Amino acid sequence: MATLNSKIPDGPMKDKWTSHKSKIKLVNAANKRKYHIIVVGTGLAGASAAASLSELGYNVNVFCIQDSPRRAHSIAAQGGINAAKNYPNDGDSIMRLFYDTVKGGDFRSREANVHRLAEVSNNIIDQCVAQGVPFGREYAGYLDNRSFGGAQVSRTFYARGQTGQQLLLGAYSALMKEVGRGTVKMYPRMEMLELVVIDGVARGIVVRNSVTGEISSHAADAVVLATGGYANVFYLSTNAKACNVTAAWRAYKKGATFANPCYTQIHPTCIPVHGDYQSKLTLMSESLRNDGRVWVPKKAGDKRKPSEIPQEERDYYLERKYPSFGNLVPRDLASRNAKFVSDEGKGVGQTGMAVYLDFADSIARLGKKVIEERYGNLFDMYECITGSNGYQEPMMIYPAPHYSMGGLWVDYNLMSNLPGLFVIGEANFSDHGANRLGASALMQGLADGYFVLPYTIGDYLAGSSWGKTAVNHAAFTEAEQQVKERIQKLLNIKGKKTVAEFHRQLGRIMWNKCGMSRNEKGLKEALEEIPKVREEFSKNLALLGSGNELNQSLDNALRVSELMEFSELLVRDALYRKESCGGHFREESQTPEGEAQRDDEKFCHVGAWEYKGAGQTPTLNVEPLEFQEVHLAQRSYK
Repeated sequence: MATLNSKIPDGPMKDKWTSHKSKIKLVNAANKRKYHIIVVGTGLAGASAAASLSELGYNVNVFCIQDSPRRAHSIAAQGGINAAKNYPNDGDSIMRLFYDTVKGGDFRSREANVHRLAEVSNNIIDQCVAQGVPFGREYAGYLDNRSFGGAQVSRTFYARGQTGQQLLLGAYSALMKEVGRGTVKMYPRMEMLELVVIDGVARGIVVRNSVTGEISSHAADAVVLATGGYANVFYLSTNAKACNVTAAWRAYKKGATFANPCYTQIHPTCIPVHGDYQSKLTLMSESLRNDGRVWVPKKAGDKRKPSEIPQEERDYYLERKYPSFGNLVPRDLASRNAKFVSDEGKGVGQTGMAVYLDFADSIARLGKKVIEERYGNLFDMYECITGSNGYQEPMMIYPAPHYSMGGLWVDYNLMSNLPGLFVIGEANFSDHGANRLGASALMQGLADGYFVLPYTIGDYLAGSSWGKTAVNHAAFTEAEQQVKERIQKLLNIKGKKTVAEFHRQLGRIMWNKCGMSRNEKGLKEALEEIPKVREEFSKNLALLGSGNELNQSLDNALRVSELMEFSELLVRDALYRKESCGGHFREESQTPEGEAQRDDEKFCHVGAWEYKGAGQTPTLNVEPLEFQEVHLAQRSYK
């Protein structure tokens, strides 16, 4: 069994992080240049961490699968980033942000980590303003805020609908400054395919150059994974096509435990599926629910144009069911309720799998110019994709796979149970519980990279006593050989079905049996069906070309092969957790009103799975969750 020591500091919640920083080991400034750190991923978490570690004096190697760090998936985040500055003077505080985040995650996150996140949130805004991030401002020049789901205050800072892109440009500029200084070395177009572990310690990685196919090894004193989430296991998702689980899965197979994989988020505000051969979905920012009202016809099967349906024949179901929060309920509630009304036959559009997001009332109240200033680029994007003008008729939206709350297990210092392996941002499990509140992904990524990891990684390095490990160590040679064999095995199949066909097949199983709604029967069926797809994949995959050239089909095949293995762990975790919490909705566990019903007696813990070998059932390790400040209560947004 793996040892899960969360290393949460003693003392009052409000003092834990401050006290911890004052007591952890430090690396002498002159000694920092002796250490080498690998960072995998250049999104907000990876770029901010690499820049900050370099500024402290460490030597940093950064790997990204794109041609530029600026193309990391963080640019797709639209609506904003949370912080508890209370600029609108509407009652916000660090304590309220902490409480909202724990409650929003349905009491399945680690309390100490969430409080630290709330504490450092304000520093993030100051950091980004200093970098020149063009946050929206009020007429007087002060930074503006808007509301997001799961909160009754306005705490979300934004740059129109491009917040992720603007924040990433800020982190990218800090990173490239360090590249210019020579203390960060960039490795673009490199995909991590193996983690190298020596004597139980993470000491490096094996990567493949996606342009030349070259396999190479890189050693370091610590490895940092900032590789994002795994929503592409559903095939259709809001994630970029290149997003994958490979780095985390290879770490899992080398001893890192995978925590709460069944906690996946379905975003309620996405452009609906429009064809069988669509390869991804487009997110429409949750911020639109500030001014857009969600509704469906009251009568099932009503196919009239929205302009022909009078107010009294419309069901503004979120406002009806959740009067305190209305259209700004958390994402899991908004998503499930969209599914419920669609299942009742009230869905709109050709497929009936959509609901309206209507701005008519806001335009009448505020004027079109104000709506354009707040969300203009989002309306432009919607019209480009759908051909419909959202100012003139309601947008159509429907839930889609979006974010991964589960991830590799980490302690309070963001280190996995595998010494030397740190995991930050969406790739770890720690901050969001069973449901992430909107605008908190950017907050966590930058908190980990700018303000947490730079402290905690020093504590690990200062306590390490081993010397440098050259890449000619036998463990690196063995890892490289394993990677080459995996690649050649795929190329040798010579079947007839493409990678996309297999991925789509897997995605349908996952969406239908382990998507917004899950039950024991469907989950058991998924555990029977997934191995059959994987078996066919191993015998009937069609791959052209070789491994020594630019070969995107091979890249995708490697990723999909890992997703197929990982999907079984996700389903196994969902089957084990016989409760409903946040985005994990077990149909057998709900209130008479159809709300999620937790089982705190049996499942108030983190479930961290440990790899036991090919064909073996993984072992479940449990970290109990204790709540000192926010007392367990059935979540309500009514």
